[in-house]
Amino acid sequence: MRRSEFDRAVAAEFGGRGPALIDDLALGPLGDRTARQALDAGESPRAVWLALCVEADVPESRRYGVGRLDPRER
Repeated sequence: MRRSEFDRAVAAEFGGRGPALIDDLALGPLGDRTARQALDAGESPRAVWLALCVEADVPESRRYGVGRLDPRER
């Protein structure tokens, strides 16, 4: 997952709450850092996305493949 895919996934899943979750929600799987702190520290966007999904109780069916652009739609 690229950072741009992470950003699209957050927007698609959380809408307007996304920025607040990225900045404020402590992610246990990533040492209780926020998503922004983890990304700034070099964690992979995929690891941060999955940790965010765990903490926000996103169903597994909506965790994988989110944020990807369909090449046919470009």
